[in-house]
Amino acid sequence: MRGPRLVVNLVLLVVAVLFVAPLLWLLTASFDAHGGLSAQVPGKFTLSNFGHILTWDIGGRPLLNGLFISGGAAIIVIVVAVLAAYPLSRYQLRFRRPFLYTILFTTGLPVTAIMVPVYGLFVRLGLVDSLWGTTVFLAATALPMAIWMCKNFMDGIPVSLEEAAWVDGASSMQALRSIVLPLMAPGVAVVGIFTFIQAWGNFFVPFVLLLDPAKTPASVNIYSFFGQNGLVAYGQLAAYSILYTAPVLGLYLVVSRWLGGGFSMAGAVKA
Repeated sequence: MRGPRLVVNLVLLVVAVLFVAPLLWLLTASFDAHGGLSAQVPGKFTLSNFGHILTWDIGGRPLLNGLFISGGAAIIVIVVAVLAAYPLSRYQLRFRRPFLYTILFTTGLPVTAIMVPVYGLFVRLGLVDSLWGTTVFLAATALPMAIWMCKNFMDGIPVSLEEAAWVDGASSMQALRSIVLPLMAPGVAVVGIFTFIQAWGNFFVPFVLLLDPAKTPASVNIYSFFGQNGLVAYGQLAAYSILYTAPVLGLYLVVSRWLGGGFSMAGAVKA
């Protein structure tokens, strides 16, 4: 048994190194005045890389735009997914299972395959270069999986609890708001964070739909550190990457603390 265990530990060690190496490069290059592609002790320690990105045009406004788009998409998805999942979970609909599988199938469609007709639609509706339009589209792309996840999280809540509320005179919406939502709070948090991260890291959609540099989110603004002729400001890129990951880590830590570590993906893709 010692041999297989040793092999497993070595494989896990290699995987851990592969994950840690990029993070180590971020830490070393961000404080290096002459940061390059290799992770090494900074030859000249400096904070100028952070000073360069901590400005309104480079760091402030793109992060604010990204928070607006990602946060708005997460809120829209949570509201719509919960309302759509409730009848799918509680009522015996005739075409429920085909509908759910259709929803799941749409999650496999790549965004790049539909961007040309979407861009044409946005042109006709006057939504090109609109933060709200981009937010709604990103929410729509995340809705299929969110509805599937919310439905299966909701399946784990006994209907008898709602029936007791109905006996007391509560409506379906009141029971949903007062009983179901508090009990599935970890599931709602998973859906919200899933949507936020998906929108936060999306480069292609904002790059196509937003033309004004003042409206681009951080995921697109990071492209500005790649100069012409292959020149890259590695130190500033590393510092910006650390700043870019901070909101996602902060959101996860805050929600995890609020829920007491109650995250679970159990049942998220159950039929």
